[in-house]
Amino acid sequence: MFALDLSGLRDPAVTLWTAWDGDDLLGMGALKQLDAAHGEIKSMRTAPGQLRRGVAAKMLAHLLAEARRRGYRRVSLETGSNEAFAPARALYERTGFAETGPFADYTDTGFSRYYTLAL
Repeated sequence: MFALDLSGLRDPAVTLWTAWDGDDLLGMGALKQLDAAHGEIKSMRTAPGQLRRGVAAKMLAHLLAEARRRGYRRVSLETGSNEAFAPARALYERTGFAETGPFADYTDTGFSRYYTLAL
C-alpha cells in the first residue's frame, strides 16, 4: 500500500476532500492528476466509527464526478491485496473498476492490487 503522507498530500497535483457530519469526520479521499487525461484515486479512508455506512461509496462518487469534470478519460488506483482491503476492492469492482497492472510509478510488490476505470 502506497498511502500518501502529509507531504504527499501537499503535492500540487493532489486535491484532498473530507466529509463531515457537524464536527464528526466521516472520511476523506484525494485525487491526483497523473496527466491531462489520467487521474489516480489516492488515500481514500473512512473514519473507524463510520465503516459500512456508505461514506466510501459517496466519496468515490464525488472523486469520479470531479475526474469527469476535469476531463480525465481514465482513473486508476492502488489498494491492498490482503483481506482487510476486501471491502474496498468490492466497492471498486461494483463501481466498474477493472483489475490492471501497475501504472504510473508503481512496481508490483505482491502486496498491492491495481484497478482502472475508463470514464
